[in-house]
Amino acid sequence: MLKKVFGSAVFGVEATTITVEVNVDNGVGYHLVGLPDNAIKESNFRIAAALQNNGYKIPGKKIIINMSPADLRKEGSSYDLTLAIGILAATGQIQAENLEDYLIMGELSLDGNLQPIKGSLPIAIKAQEEGYKGFILPIQNAKEAAIVSDLEVYGVENIKQVIEFFDKNEPIERTIINVQEEFYKNLDFPEFDFSDVKGQESIKRCMEIAAAGGHNIILIGPPGAGKTMLAKRLPSILPPMTMREALETTKIHSVAGRVKDNTGLMSQRPFRSPHHTISNVALVGGGSYPQPGEISLSHNGVLFLDELPEFKRDVLEVMRQPLEDREVTISRAKFTVTYPSSFMLVASMNPSPGGYFNDPNAPVTSSPAEMQRYLSKISGPLLDRIDIHIEVTPVPFEKLSDERKGEASIEIRKRVTSARERQTERFQDSQNVHYNAQMNTKQIRQYCILDDASKNLLKTAMERLNLSARAYDRILKVSRTIADLEGVTEVKGSHISEAIQYRSLDRDGWLG
Repeated sequence: MLKKVFGSAVFGVEATTITVEVNVDNGVGYHLVGLPDNAIKESNFRIAAALQNNGYKIPGKKIIINMSPADLRKEGSSYDLTLAIGILAATGQIQAENLEDYLIMGELSLDGNLQPIKGSLPIAIKAQEEGYKGFILPIQNAKEAAIVSDLEVYGVENIKQVIEFFDKNEPIERTIINVQEEFYKNLDFPEFDFSDVKGQESIKRCMEIAAAGGHNIILIGPPGAGKTMLAKRLPSILPPMTMREALETTKIHSVAGRVKDNTGLMSQRPFRSPHHTISNVALVGGGSYPQPGEISLSHNGVLFLDELPEFKRDVLEVMRQPLEDREVTISRAKFTVTYPSSFMLVASMNPSPGGYFNDPNAPVTSSPAEMQRYLSKISGPLLDRIDIHIEVTPVPFEKLSDERKGEASIEIRKRVTSARERQTERFQDSQNVHYNAQMNTKQIRQYCILDDASKNLLKTAMERLNLSARAYDRILKVSRTIADLEGVTEVKGSHISEAIQYRSLDRDGWLG
């Protein structure tokens, strides 16, 4: 007797439907074909124990299971439930007339309970596109899959529920979520708020400009000055995610198995902070079975690299292309996957190996040669992609002990959002440019027109401060964002002079 059950495989951030064909014949043997990996090959032990503990069994007959398309590599333990239901239906232990209307996925424990799976959102999207009536999966992933409309999602705790659903028409409670409500529920309650930060008004202003124009930023300062604290609060002032961005972000985290149990749509922008010992594969993604890396997990959010010079140089260099293209392509012999990686880079560093710079009271001092060696770990082309450099100074005791709260993130976010709206309107005809940081040279000339006084100011600054040529375009981009925050059309001298302050590392005496 032949039965077909449907599961799904995830490649990149897209799913492909897998047809599991179970054929039962006279004889003895259990044959699983269709390029399964070791986790799937071992599934017969889990399935046998789970069925036995729930009053069923794998009969002593010849069972051939084919996972089609047979030339696609299948991996992971999430096909356990698919295979188990297929075996029960093919051996006549359960009646399952409407089995082909459902997509079934889940990992089995030996007692028949279900463990969560990866990639339930892209699988649900594919199931809805291909016209399946419903999707049966572990209850921990049900909310995530229920984001997809026009698809019945059933979260189950045990294989017994699935057996009774098909065999005895026992209903399973359908998971329904209000996507709009879920999306807006946590939007105005950020975990970290700028009101917690004492002092550092100039750095807060700098962060606001970076958020408004999507500019990458580097914070330079001694230990304990508040660099990490400020960086963690940056996502709270970024404009709220659109529904499309939220779906994109949730999809990537779903593939990596990083969506928290029993949560649906991600409404907060991601904040990723990898340790400096990270490998380049872990940062950009890859592996023999490619998985998204940190730059893709921070898509539509913030990637924070604390102590930038401590990262291996080759790790930092692999970020150059994704920073430009906003996506990363991983190629293998048989297939290629592309992960989106449109993130905002925030880096922090000490000005020297000892942590201090030009400070006579510093507990540790470094020689100029040591400092130069330390700073040279960051390549010019990577710094070229960072628009704003800002020095962070320690907060004095008077500010630390002040009881007054600073400005809340929600208030700053209102200004940032209105500046972003002006940019969206400005770049509505451009496909690849959405905010000021993405402007190319032609657009800079078009939208950053300077009067004579501003030109002279910029010329004097570049000569006096010995600013490099790469700083010129960055200053114009940042000054365009400052003008947008003020709500003015023209870039003025005051905007230029403020933008010049945010180029610390281009000044003579820092990086050569």
